[in-house]
Amino acid sequence: MDFKTQFEAYLHRVNQGLRTLVPETGTRPQRLHEAIRYSLDAGGKRLRPVLCLAAADLAAAKADALAAGIALECVHTYSLIHDDLPCMDDDDLRRGRPTVHKAFDEATALLAGDALLTHAFALLATHYASEPVLAAALVRELAEAAGSRRLIGGQMADLLAEKQASISAEDLDFIHLNKTAAMIEAALVMGGLCGGSGPDDLERLRRAGRHTGLAFQIIDDILDVTSDSATLGKTAGKDLAADKTTYVKHHGLDAAQRIAHEQTQAALEALKAIPGGAPFLFHLVSGMEKRIR
Repeated sequence: MDFKTQFEAYLHRVNQGLRTLVPETGTRPQRLHEAIRYSLDAGGKRLRPVLCLAAADLAAAKADALAAGIALECVHTYSLIHDDLPCMDDDDLRRGRPTVHKAFDEATALLAGDALLTHAFALLATHYASEPVLAAALVRELAEAAGSRRLIGGQMADLLAEKQASISAEDLDFIHLNKTAAMIEAALVMGGLCGGSGPDDLERLRRAGRHTGLAFQIIDDILDVTSDSATLGKTAGKDLAADKTTYVKHHGLDAAQRIAHEQTQAALEALKAIPGGAPFLFHLVSGMEKRIR
């Protein structure tokens, strides 16, 4: 199966899972569930669940990774809803349409994010209940990735950095190794856990996720200054207007492109070390960099 066909197959599974594994809009209270579905149905890359499914397929796939992938997408979407709120990034556009607090209201957006976060762990607890060791490993991985030292910690550090005239390269890496890379790392590891990958391959997947996540963020920073809102599906140039410290601001455009390339190559080296070479993941990760070339 070629890359495009395989990607579309994974994407179809993810979209089917979102329809069946998340409460419908008619669920009471209806307004809350409408906001949840609004945020999930906005589309997006579905990168994290696709990574999860692909990583599971590298091994024997002892358990269906779909629920784990949907849990990842729920946590990711919750983080976007909250990140867009006026008290955070105060953004009006996400995935090409009004953000949840603009389409509904701030309180509903806050609760929709809360509900998605909670639902993610309910999915893991219920769908892997027959394999308690796996369920515990998945919950632990997602909780660590989404917790105060990773995703939320990175968001906090990002907010604090906005009040500083400048931050170090180390602080910038800390923000995005946690705010962005943590969930991409978790996606590959959780897929590997579902697939039954051994410790060595799980570590390779973790390393690949860490470098992929950092490359993804640097590429996003580059596109913020080189692309437009219609292409990005979110407000282009917002980081520049807010004078946020990004990889482009800190290192310059040419250096940021070089660092993105280095991080991409490090991710590909980790994937090549997996028996069989993980061709789908290799193609996906290498293709991300082409968006800035």
